[in-house]
Amino acid sequence: MIELKNVSFAYEPANATSGAVHGVNIHLRRGDFCALLGSNGAGKSTVTKLMRGLLRPTDGSVIFDGQDLKTVRTSTLAARIGYLFQNPDRQICKNTIREELRFSLMSAKVDEASHEELIEAQLKEFGFNGDEETATMSRGERQRAALSSALVSRPELLLLDEPTTGLDYLECKQIMECISEQNKNGVTVAMVCHDMELVLDYAKSCVVIDAGRVCGAGTPQEVFYNSELLEKASLLPPQLIELANRFELGEKISSAEDFAALIMERRRSG
Repeated sequence: MIELKNVSFAYEPANATSGAVHGVNIHLRRGDFCALLGSNGAGKSTVTKLMRGLLRPTDGSVIFDGQDLKTVRTSTLAARIGYLFQNPDRQICKNTIREELRFSLMSAKVDEASHEELIEAQLKEFGFNGDEETATMSRGERQRAALSSALVSRPELLLLDEPTTGLDYLECKQIMECISEQNKNGVTVAMVCHDMELVLDYAKSCVVIDAGRVCGAGTPQEVFYNSELLEKASLLPPQLIELANRFELGEKISSAEDFAALIMERRRSG
């Protein structure tokens, strides 16, 4: 699906280090749901922008579906790669949801003959009133609206930069369930995230970035039970993993159900 091959990128001035990446190698297969983990300034958002073609690597190559993105116009990627910013107000630019969806389709150069069908399908899927004004929506609703506009062109790859920042529990759940459903329907997902509980619940794979370099990768369980890797990247495991370690349950826990079952088993065995 998409691969970063020995990719490096630095922001101006040349001595800037925050967000720069060095010799990054990442390969996402079609249908993956990958969480990009690391501390602030590690280079996670830079990686997603390189994947989208918003930034061009100073060294190395980003290959999307067999094409080097250096040779592809950014505008031609809009229909195939959706991008969700951390702050929906940096993304929403129209007065109503219907107008926002139409603008997204026009930006992606989707055939106008299919606009109305795609817009109506998206409004129905998200339960939106197309004439609702985006300025009057809550932060969580605006984030859902921004996500909807990123998905209306039916992209193959969805890039998310901290999609749940500033949301309450219910809003966060709505966003993540929607993203998960898209992934189940075949959309490949790469998500920058600082909420390790969400990563454990939804991600299929993780890439850990520290100081612009990939320092580890694996399933969420493999990453969260690797205390040396977490310490190196200044990450804390989800509370569930911390509890599993405290009760010395080994590396068997990946959900609250697993934890409860093992505790009950210990009680029965005395």
